[in-house]
Amino acid sequence: MRTREAVLPDAEQIHALVAAYSGDGTLLPRSLAEICENVRDFVVLEQDGRIIGCGALHLYGVHLAEIRSITVDPVSQSGGGGRRLVKALLAQAEKHKVSCVCLFTRIPEFFAHMGFTLANHQDLPDKIHKDCYKCPRLYRCDEVAMIRGQAPAFAILPPPKNWLKIQA
Repeated sequence: MRTREAVLPDAEQIHALVAAYSGDGTLLPRSLAEICENVRDFVVLEQDGRIIGCGALHLYGVHLAEIRSITVDPVSQSGGGGRRLVKALLAQAEKHKVSCVCLFTRIPEFFAHMGFTLANHQDLPDKIHKDCYKCPRLYRCDEVAMIRGQAPAFAILPPPKNWLKIQA
């Protein structure tokens, strides 16, 4: 079992892995086109030449990155693959000098063992703005927000709609 950076030909297998967990709401659905556009964010887990897991690191800025779309094929779970994926993604965050890595999960115990601590959803507005508004569970979220590193003190959000009037 090994991890490696994903390449475009991996997109269909990544899409299948993510789709297997998005029907029940475990993962947010990602279209094949979205995965192709963001394939450089992904790391895959291979065993015997087959992709059995994946995860992505979405960069918001040096203040924050998010581990997302992390999954391992059910047949291959409990073999340490999830831990390998998280370590590979954390190494990428470190390479980019990101000060905080966040994630939203229903299995906080797993991530707590890897150094993540509980956080408030509202402390991660970049994530909320990017994805949560599209989630069917927006107002009844059952995921736990977790961070590793220094919680961000600022957010990179789009300017308000009346930004031009404010600047004039």
